[in-house]
Amino acid sequence: MSTLYAGGWIVTCDDAGSEHASGWLLVNDGSITAVGGEEEPDADERFDLGGAVVTPGLVNTHHHLFQTLTRARAQQADLFSWLRELYPVWAEIDAESEYAAARTGLAELALSGCSTVFDHHYVFPRGREGLIEAEVQAARELGVRIVASRGSMDHGVSDGGLPPDELVESIDTILSDTERLADGLHQSGAGARVQIAVAPCSPFSVTKHLMTESAELARRLGLVLHTHLAETREEEAYCMELYGCTPVGYLTDLGWLGDDVWCAHCVHLSADDIADFSGSDTGVAHCPTSNLRLGAGIAPVRQYLDAGIRVGLGVDGSASNERSDLLLEVKQALLVARGRGGPDAMTVREALRLGTRGGAAVLGRDDIGSLEPGKCADFAVWRTDGLELGGAEDQVAGLVFSAPHRVDRLVVGGDDVVRGGALVHADEAEIARDHRVQARRFAA
Repeated sequence: MSTLYAGGWIVTCDDAGSEHASGWLLVNDGSITAVGGEEEPDADERFDLGGAVVTPGLVNTHHHLFQTLTRARAQQADLFSWLRELYPVWAEIDAESEYAAARTGLAELALSGCSTVFDHHYVFPRGREGLIEAEVQAARELGVRIVASRGSMDHGVSDGGLPPDELVESIDTILSDTERLADGLHQSGAGARVQIAVAPCSPFSVTKHLMTESAELARRLGLVLHTHLAETREEEAYCMELYGCTPVGYLTDLGWLGDDVWCAHCVHLSADDIADFSGSDTGVAHCPTSNLRLGAGIAPVRQYLDAGIRVGLGVDGSASNERSDLLLEVKQALLVARGRGGPDAMTVREALRLGTRGGAAVLGRDDIGSLEPGKCADFAVWRTDGLELGGAEDQVAGLVFSAPHRVDRLVVGGDDVVRGGALVHADEAEIARDHRVQARRFAA
């Protein structure tokens, strides 16, 4: 059955940057079949957008869903101090608490217009099973797409790493579990709802051996690769002391740069590093709020874009960005770019593209991120009749500048995930109650 969504400002985020101020979107069998601003086509049903702005569903390229359980901790800590305080707390995570945490984070993201979520889970306490399965279950129930990573840490404090020894695993355990998850959960091809990524945590928590073995496994299985990189100056000093090179030099030596790789943060890249990322088509997950919260700095995203680097946005974990709101990150990306480079450093449309088409490119997905025929019917409908958008002639600019907003409708693969500002497949209040029960287990 075909559905026409008509009478809204359609922002396609296609290559031409097409917009239809009074346009329509035709959806059939979970895909977009036509987009336009002229005469409406016939359809089995018609939904009146009422002047709303319609964007592609937002794409989150870096998160740690489990961290919703430990918000507002280590409030004035830098990254390393923050991690040292929280690692022992996270050691209590099990599948039940992970499910509650994931439902909370995914619900927040959906209500912010996000249709696809990448999650970097890297904490696997010994004897605890089903953690990745728990977050995949939560995503399926809510109706959003998920790229769930089997993260890892094998370099504990007794060997010079940062995480406590009780949270590190053997390489054989990590690799075998990653392959098990890929065999059981990973979907390939257009429209995939669940995918698995390979994601060793960071240079200060993973050995070189695990990095190389992880890359070999991912490339053998056709999975994408992800890690944290160059988030703080302290990380650069750590890499220089331990490996004798910069964080990007470390990845280069391990054969990790490539079009199947993206790295979170990348706040501190030199001109040579930028050239290496550009030449290898390595992507970046820009997490502006988290970087500000931890005092890590501001990534030079304008330079990355000018160099042709793939850049998407991430809310990062809810213990370093207490709100899982991707539209807010679109605004934050715009503001920090201007704070660093002046008012011409980034436009509203460029910021929105980072949160949609840019994120899709970072995840290696060409089936989402824009509103074009043949793409998945993943889109967000934003009402424009509220107080905060009054007087904004450019409704798209008004939407971004006045963010955050709760999405009115979120459609994923043609199915409603949010309708009338409320979750369709879950009770927001019940999710919040269950999450609070679980979070009390992690109280200081």
